[in-house]
Amino acid sequence: MNSAHRSFATKLASAPALALVLLGAPAGPALSQGIEFRSAGAATVVRDAPSPQGRALFMLRPGTPVEVVIAQDGWLRVRESGGTLSWVERSALGTRRTVMITVERATIRRAPREDAPPSFEAVRNVVLELLEPPALGWARVRHTDGLEGFVRAAEVWGL
Repeated sequence: MNSAHRSFATKLASAPALALVLLGAPAGPALSQGIEFRSAGAATVVRDAPSPQGRALFMLRPGTPVEVVIAQDGWLRVRESGGTLSWVERSALGTRRTVMITVERATIRRAPREDAPPSFEAVRNVVLELLEPPALGWARVRHTDGLEGFVRAAEVWGL
């Protein structure tokens, strides 16, 4: 075997060992936590920097879910459903969980099955309260009108 083939074979042989080391290594703080979603408590100003002097970019409607990316001195770097990264004051987000419809029209069903009767329909960008963590691809939700049901997890942002 020439030296180029030996070098390649050595790299391949060590790759599984490296994978085992990486898989067995304890994860750092960022990797050990799941994705965290929070919801705007009231209309929330979204800024380009973690400061009241940061430029206001837009407003989040009350209840809008965002993904928390990082925390810094009372501010949270968040990602909204469109993928935009920005900053909000930590105190502006509540602990109540919500999800946002991402498809044109979602049928919310009375049971977590495709053949279950519909409870109601919701259109894109409607915010629903999350009542239970998702299971088997469905999440139990409630509309502000009080109607409840199950939405397909693939049709919402915020899980």
